[in-house]
Formats: sequence, C-alpha cells, structure tokens
Amino acid sequence: MSTRTLSKHATQGLQIALNNNKSITDHSCKLLLLESDLFWIRKERPTGMNRHIVYLFLGLILGALRSSNGGISSRYSRSNDISADMPLNSDVFAVPPGCNAPQQVHITQGDHEGRGVIVSWVTPNEPGSSKVTYWAENSELKKHAVGKFVTYKYYNYSSPYIHHCTIKNLEYNTKYFYELGTGNATRQFWFTTPPEVGPDVPYTFGLIGDLGQTFDSNRTLTHYESNPAKGQAVLFVGDLSYADAYPLHDNNRWDSWGRFVERSVAYQPWIWSAGNHEIDFLPEYGEGEPFKPYTHRYYVPYEASGSTSPLWYSIKRASAYIIVMSSYSAYGMYTPQYKWLMNELPKVNRTETPWLIVVMHCPLYSSYVHHYMEGETMRVMYEQYFVQYKVDVVFSGHVHAYERTDRVSNIAYNIENGLCNPKYDGSAPVYITVGDGGNQEGLLYEMVDPQPQYSAFREPSYGHATFEIKNRTTAYYAWHRNQDGYSVEADSFWFHNLYWTSSSDSSAAYF
Repeated sequence: MSTRTLSKHATQGLQIALNNNKSITDHSCKLLLLESDLFWIRKERPTGMNRHIVYLFLGLILGALRSSNGGISSRYSRSNDISADMPLNSDVFAVPPGCNAPQQVHITQGDHEGRGVIVSWVTPNEPGSSKVTYWAENSELKKHAVGKFVTYKYYNYSSPYIHHCTIKNLEYNTKYFYELGTGNATRQFWFTTPPEVGPDVPYTFGLIGDLGQTFDSNRTLTHYESNPAKGQAVLFVGDLSYADAYPLHDNNRWDSWGRFVERSVAYQPWIWSAGNHEIDFLPEYGEGEPFKPYTHRYYVPYEASGSTSPLWYSIKRASAYIIVMSSYSAYGMYTPQYKWLMNELPKVNRTETPWLIVVMHCPLYSSYVHHYMEGETMRVMYEQYFVQYKVDVVFSGHVHAYERTDRVSNIAYNIENGLCNPKYDGSAPVYITVGDGGNQEGLLYEMVDPQPQYSAFREPSYGHATFEIKNRTTAYYAWHRNQDGYSVEADSFWFHNLYWTSSSDSSAAYF
C-alpha cells in the first residue's frame, strides 16, 4: 500500500469515526487538515501554554480496518414496505377556504442575483387576479406586481389557471410579506430574501428529491421543516408529484402535490430541477410534448443565465453558484445544453461565489443495482469539466436511496489505455444521491457488492439533507434519516472548498 493510499485510508477512517460519533479524544481537541493529507489534532493546553500538534494514529488504525473495497454500507434496517400515497381527503391536500382562493402557492428565485422572486399559484374556477401585493417587514409601504396566467390540457384533463408573477428589485436579507387573491379569498404568506452575494456569506440549503405524496413523503417534509439546521432554500433534485404513476398520468395529482408542499415552498424558495417523472411523454394518447405539466406549473429564471430552456439554468445565492442541468434533455456536444454549460462554467467567479454546486436528477456515480450506470454517458460527457472547474459537489436523485462518494474521477480513460477505474481525485466533486424523499415506488435495497471504492457511505432509507455554508472555505453537510417518527443525522462531514484550497495544500484530503 502506497503512502498516498495509506494516508487516504487514514483520513477516511477518522472521518468514519467522526461521522459515527466515536469518542476519539477529549473536548479540548480540534480537527485540522494540514498539508500532509493526514488528519492531525491540535490540542490546546488549558494553562495557555504553547500549542502542540500530534498525529492521530487512531485514524491509521481505523483506516486499516476499513474494507479495501469501499466505504460504509449502513446496517440500519427498516421496513421494505412500499409507502402508499396519502388519500386525497388527507388534510395535507386541503383546499383553502374562500371562493376561487389561491392554492398551490410556491416561490423560487426570480433572477440571477437573488433580488427577485417568482411567485406562482393556481386559481381553480376562474382566472381572478394575477396581482401580488408585497411589503417589507416593519414597512407600511405596499407595492404591487402583476403577472400572467397560463393553462394547458393533458389528454382528458384541463388545468386550472396557473399564475406566475415576478417580483423584482427586492432588498437583500429582508423579510417580505405578500398577499394573493381578493376579498374573503385573500391569502397572506412571507419569505426572506438571501444575503447579498459574497464570498463569506453563510447560507443553508435543504436537499430533497423524489418526494411524491406518500405518508413517507409527509414525514420527510415534516422532518425538514423541523430540522434545527433551518434550511433557507431547498435544492430540489427532481421527481416532484409522481402524477405519471397514475393511469393516463392523472394531472389531478399535480394539483394535490402542489397543495401538499405549499406549507414549505410558499415561504422559502425551492430551486427546481426536472427528473424523469416530469417528462410526461404519452404519445399514444396524443401527449407528445415532454415536460408539459412541469414547465407550465414551475417557472424558473432560466433566461437570466442565458439559457434557452427552463430545464437548465444557473443562479447565484449568497456564496453559492448553482448550476441546474437536465438529465433528460439532449446534452451531447453541440446541443443547446452543452453549448450553454461550456459558456457558463468559465463565467463563474469563485472570488465572489466560491461554492460551485451542480444539481441534476440522474447520478453520475451510484452503487445501487437499480438505475446502475444510467448516468454513464453524461458522466463521460461532463465529468472532465467538473474536475477542470473544481465543482465542489454534485447533488442528484433518481435512485431511491442515499449515497455519498469520495472525491473521485474517471477521466483518464481513453478507450485504449485500460484506465477505467475511478480514482481518488482532490479536484473532483463529491457526488451525493438524495433520491430518498418518500415516493410511492419505494426504496432500493439491492447494492453492488462488494461496495466500490468510490462509494463512501450508502443506506436505503428515506430522508433529506442540509448543506450549511460557513464561509468561503468551509461547509457542513448532513444527511437526516427518517427514523421512527423523528429525524436522525446519519451521515455528516465537513467540506473544504476546492477553489480556496491553495496549491500548497493540493495533496490534502478533501471532503
């Protein structure tokens, strides 16, 4: 075993201990990453004497004990029953009182910088008003913005009136109230704008994917809402309503899902990405326009980033630059998505937004048998650019389970040299799959065995995650398993920003 491999396993071993809350040292020890790519411990003497640094040999021991085939396959056991959709008379689907009252209210970022908000809602019986009244907290000055409404037909379904209104030029880091509807059907909500874009701006994202509208979906959303980490916006990694699981893609289930998630997404923006269950392609019944329900219901600010499609776009939010890609649109060379991304990546200013995050539905790395290697062609196409531009993390869904990889890449292979195994790469992203929201298709349990080396942690359980940016160099990530009615932090670790890690630390172990 080489020194490089040994030190990597030592690092991984210590991370495993930390993630599993092992007692490795006393409360006066602080974890550091130093140039040698080993974990060290700095111990501060309570007397104030000079600090001294010691190797933590336990990391080596734990690393040696770790399987050479890969990371941890959690042994947590849960029921493998498929979760049923909640009945339509459940309180989470309740229609708000009042004649033609706005419902299915949701917001997302409305521009590239974070000073705009797109407010969307539905009126069921008639168009009504597309006006949004809004005002800042502690202000009596009320302003108005007027949007528009759209409708669509899907086989034998006619949509309600779907309103979209963009509020512009908001103040950063400000709480706003907003009202929709008229008369006794008026409804009031609120949101808080993000801090001004900057390199050391703290911000916390929630991560949810493949949610659906089952009893487990409700547990996931409840756990996210009650999480003490307090996510300020959600990165949604695709597969929303699962309406296509019903006969003729029953679009009434789009409506019920919109009412279900309103309790969260009316108050904080969800950053949308489309999954395979948003395609809704049913040509045998005359429905040959992919993504029709999704693109009519969920507007995003794609034009602000120069995109030609709402299925791929980018935004800045606090200290993060978020790129949303479409796994189910053409992405080969010369396609619109490819051309857009090739223009987009060089524009990212890491001195302004140090955290570069990519969101896509289908994972590029997964060690579950179902959907295994479905993302391979996209990985071959784009992984080299993720490494070149030092993408910090790629969040995906699709696989109905949880998995986190090490920083690996497989970009050396050229079809002739045989170098086809993923290798540890300090410039590569961490790939995280959070397709575990709770949908009706159930969890995936069958895993590739032995666990591949690129896989650091995997577990088939429902849950959500949080990504808490501290400053330009550090972020804390946690995955929260749904367990026995409460949320459990089952996997967690510290990210160290790739761009802001100096070249002298290029041999360090990154997480």
